[in-house]
Amino acid sequence: MTAQQLSGTTALVTGASRGFGRGIAVALSQQGADVVGVARDRAALEDLRAELGDSFTPVAADAADPVAAGQLIDAYQPRILVLNAGAAPLSRPLHKQTWQTFSTNWQVDVQHAFHWTREALLRPLDPGSVVIAMSSGAAVQGSPLSGGYAGAKATIRFLTGYAAAESQREGLGIRFIAVLPQLTPATGLGAAAVAAYAAREGMDVDAFLQTRGPALTPERAGEDPRGAAGPSPPCPARASQRARRDRRRRASSGGRSPRHCRRAAACFPRPPPSPTPGSHPSGRAVAARGAPPRRAPGRETRDHARRAGWYPPPTILPAR
Repeated sequence: MTAQQLSGTTALVTGASRGFGRGIAVALSQQGADVVGVARDRAALEDLRAELGDSFTPVAADAADPVAAGQLIDAYQPRILVLNAGAAPLSRPLHKQTWQTFSTNWQVDVQHAFHWTREALLRPLDPGSVVIAMSSGAAVQGSPLSGGYAGAKATIRFLTGYAAAESQREGLGIRFIAVLPQLTPATGLGAAAVAAYAAREGMDVDAFLQTRGPALTPERAGEDPRGAAGPSPPCPARASQRARRDRRRRASSGGRSPRHCRRAAACFPRPPPSPTPGSHPSGRAVAARGAPPRRAPGRETRDHARRAGWYPPPTILPAR
């Protein structure tokens, strides 16, 4: 949205006291939106209010509390909802985790995203509203030093897709977007993860960061939270659907790609089918024109017509 479109609208940001949440809250406020910031750290929220003035409303609450989610959506009816709250994972390999530390992000990040997304659909928010859920690049790449963090973020990504489908099916007009920012040292959570992965690779932090490319900052995330992470990786569900469709097409075309079969069919037009099959003078049955060929398992076809999935009409020789 432009600054003109944001002027006078209400935006609600969870996890607004630090990191990406704070950067997004500052950017939205500077562009004219009335921002409601939700976090447990009341002092950090008050500092942000002193910086932004009356355009920022601090709300000290647990973002993972379903009651708080319902009450705040009913009270403020935000046009923009940014779901950024989450817990910092324990940076240890798998065998040094307990189930409690491993599941921390499931109990906080996933619960928080679920409750707020559910309330956005139940109320529902006004048509044209946008719900932005902060997932992570770890949802695609994994995060072996963060316990269940990657799985939790992947679930948030799928949950957002499910909500978008429900909004479209019910005609609600609410947009649901998941963004997947990459690992960055510009936030407290990211700095701890960068230090852990650099130590694991036997590198110092600066050398490790040089292998990662430009780091995303909270200020950059605030400028455009939807595009901060660049293009999203392809959805695994859609990719598997495309793969299954391609396999079915190849199976129906004799193992050749559909595009090759279209070219072959253009070069060798399919003859009109015969009403009944013919027969060879020796008594061997001959398939009707246009009928699919009978191939020996694994036998390679020898011409374009056979690759297209059919044989030319058989030539019947006179009996001798």
